[in-house]
Amino acid sequence: MSGPGFPPLFQGLATAGADPVAIACTEARRGCDAGLVTYDIGLDSLRAAIVFAPEVPLRKAMIMLPNCGIGFQNALGALAPPEVSVHLEWQGDIRVNGASCGALTIAASPVDADAEPDWLVVGLTLPLWSDGAETGETPDRTTLADEGCSEVDPTDLLEAWVRHTLVWINRWDEEGVKPVHSEWTGLAHGMGETVSQGGRTGKFLGIDENFGLLLQQNDQTMIIPITDTLTEAP
Repeated sequence: MSGPGFPPLFQGLATAGADPVAIACTEARRGCDAGLVTYDIGLDSLRAAIVFAPEVPLRKAMIMLPNCGIGFQNALGALAPPEVSVHLEWQGDIRVNGASCGALTIAASPVDADAEPDWLVVGLTLPLWSDGAETGETPDRTTLADEGCSEVDPTDLLEAWVRHTLVWINRWDEEGVKPVHSEWTGLAHGMGETVSQGGRTGKFLGIDENFGLLLQQNDQTMIIPITDTLTEAP
C-alpha cells in the first residue's frame, strides 16, 4: 500500500508507531531537508510532524504554528460535515465543536528568539476514536468520531493538512503577516473570554503583529510572546 502523497519538496516518512515529533527532531539534527513529514496513523490517533527551515529569526519563524493551525482548520473544514466547527487556541490546542480535540506543538533549535533557527518542527496529535472511556467523564475532550467525522480518512486529512499549510506559508511569504493574522483571529477560540496561559490569567484580547497573546489583567494589558509556546525538542 502506498503512503500519503504530498506536494513537491515534501517527503513522507512513516514512523511505525514511534513519536513523529521525536523522529522529525532527530532527522532535523542530522541535517535533513526542510519539508520532511513524519507520520504515524493508528487506529485511534493521527500523529504527524513537519520539519521547516525558515530563513528568518525565530520570533518571526514562530508564525509556522499559526500557519499550521490554519492549514489544519482548512483541511478538516473541507473534509468534515458542514456542521462541524474547528477553532484554534493560541498555544496550539485544537477545538472541534467547542471541545478539545488534539493539539499542535512547536519545537526549534536554537531557541534564541533573535537567531535564525537551524530547524523548526511543528507536530500534530489528533484523536480519531474514543479509547472506550465514558464520554461523560471528559466532557471538554472529544475525538473526530465523536463529533461526526468518522468518515474522514486520516490519510486524506494528513495530505490536506500539508497542502493547506503550504498555501498559508506561501501567502505569508508573498503577502506578509497580515492575511495570516486576519485568518487566525477569525478562528481563535476564547477571544474575549478569561483564559490562563503560563500561570497568568486574564481576558484574551487578541494577538499582536508578532502573534503575541494580548492578556488583560485588571486595567493592564500584557503581551505573552509566541515563543512561550515552544516545547522542548525530544
